[in-house]
Amino acid sequence: MSDVTVVGIGADGWAGLSEPGREAARSAEVLLGSRRQLDLLPDEVKADRVPWPSPLLAALHGLLDAHRDRRVCVLASGDPMFHGIGSTVVKLLGAGRVTVLPHPSSASLACAHLGWPLDTVEVVSAVGRPVTLLHPALHPGRRVIVLSADGATPAAVAALLDARGYGDSELTVLEQLGGPGERVVTGLARDHWPVADPLNVVAVHCRGTALVPTVPGLPDDAYLHDGQLTKREARAVTLARLQPVPGQLLWDVGAGAGSIAIEWSRAHRACRAIAVEADSERVSRIGANAQALGVPYLSVVEGRAPEALDGLDPPDAVFVGGGVTAPGMLEACWAALLPGGRLVVNAVTLESERLVAEWHARVGGDLARIAIQRAAPIGGFTGWRPLHPVTQWTVVK
Repeated sequence: MSDVTVVGIGADGWAGLSEPGREAARSAEVLLGSRRQLDLLPDEVKADRVPWPSPLLAALHGLLDAHRDRRVCVLASGDPMFHGIGSTVVKLLGAGRVTVLPHPSSASLACAHLGWPLDTVEVVSAVGRPVTLLHPALHPGRRVIVLSADGATPAAVAALLDARGYGDSELTVLEQLGGPGERVVTGLARDHWPVADPLNVVAVHCRGTALVPTVPGLPDDAYLHDGQLTKREARAVTLARLQPVPGQLLWDVGAGAGSIAIEWSRAHRACRAIAVEADSERVSRIGANAQALGVPYLSVVEGRAPEALDGLDPPDAVFVGGGVTAPGMLEACWAALLPGGRLVVNAVTLESERLVAEWHARVGGDLARIAIQRAAPIGGFTGWRPLHPVTQWTVVK
């Protein structure tokens, strides 16, 4: 028998549990869960009921260890392996020591209520996470389910949508799904949204015209910047060379406005990035840009490279957009880069071009020249205005 059984439970409580779930609760010596979940079980369940401490994650390992010699049943909301405590328990104990008995997730229940095909819906969790994670999911006509942290989440979602130009989006707040207190409220994002029941999910049918795609090359005005910004066209080429891959880590060295790190992170929710920048004002702008574009977990390191690179997790890709001529910069980046990793350097000065040419001769790779011209007024006419050409060196280790 497994050391721990994790049982998914919904707002319908004991009535909604399968017989294996009920038997796991009956046979347990210790029940772990939220106070609300523990109160859903009848008196016939005799186990010691231990409510979750706060904060939970820091205490979970010790709590499980304290009851390691007893039959433990963990109560989880809905599907324990879908944004739930089940995945954390498995990570701590290993899959071989955990049995998981799922209940329909709140996302499944919401889609069943609304008639939305679950496989076409984006699900974003705001439980213990910033609501700004919603940004990359907002596109005209798309449907999104937000797993709420508490009763204030619907109002926060509505405010974010309205600020993004999606105030006409249809919001449905589904409270106590599947339980006797189930309640559904529908309105527009621009409406006033009072505090909801703490157990709720928010369904969003996006209505708006603002486009912020997840492919590289966002408009330059999507960023707060002081001019230190890899321009849109060059940025798209640079990201194509860096090749964002889920789960991999990018160093954006001399990050400026953080555009490369941000668009790497937007490529997939599992992409990770560290932006390294020496200027404190730019560091603040990187944080603001990351929040506004839906990647609030972007790590920002304030410091001058290459010294600031010491101790960072080794990268799968490195972009050097500023400070390439700093002594030891390329040596440090190349040494830290994991095998198979990509190094991309954008050079805009003769000195930096000379340096990348030397490195190209030494370790190989590709050299390319990116020359961009944009139409601009010339008196009463229109002509081409060139941007600074960029010499781009790409190499795979």
